[in-house]
Amino acid sequence: VSTSHLQLAAFALGTVGWILCTFSMGLVEWRVWHVDNTTIISSGIAWVGIWKVCFISYLHVSPGYKQEFCHKFSGYDSSIPHEIYAAQGLLLIAMFMGLLGLAATIFALRNVYMGITHKTLITRFFLVGGFFYVFAGLCVLVPVSWNFYSVTHNQSIAFPPSYYMPSSPAAQEAGAAIPIGIAAVILLLLSGTFSLSYRFPVTANAITE
Repeated sequence: VSTSHLQLAAFALGTVGWILCTFSMGLVEWRVWHVDNTTIISSGIAWVGIWKVCFISYLHVSPGYKQEFCHKFSGYDSSIPHEIYAAQGLLLIAMFMGLLGLAATIFALRNVYMGITHKTLITRFFLVGGFFYVFAGLCVLVPVSWNFYSVTHNQSIAFPPSYYMPSSPAAQEAGAAIPIGIAAVILLLLSGTFSLSYRFPVTANAITE
């Protein structure tokens, strides 16, 4: 048990990282667009996520009330950038891989804390869990980096007319999902590193088969 403190930390960090990954995937605030025309986008701010685009509008709403309009991305919208669709797939893979990493780590820790000294089994499950954590972290890193690059270069998106969005913003900035995604990457990679560093104690009377 005393040799698996790092792996216990790996489980804790991996759990938080997986939660942050899942949370960032559901957020619409990946890119924050500032627009000049406030006829429809009343607040002058729109949020571009990886599943939909949203903005606040007072149009056709009683005075003093506001309404959030969202338009989900369709797989048939060829105008939507590839990094958005890539982010959808990669974050889904990351969520699944992170879950597998947690399951593998739980199984290995269960054997350690129950005193089951099966060297090969425990070591392999820690290694498998570490691989899944690292793979999940890299899957999150790609869409986070890609979208951050698009924000810093103020790249435009030719939205269809039905989205009521301008083709380019006056300015844009990174939304809350990007720093949350960065935190998820750091925690998942740390978790993977800790899991992969496990070494079974050589002094233990271990069962190897």
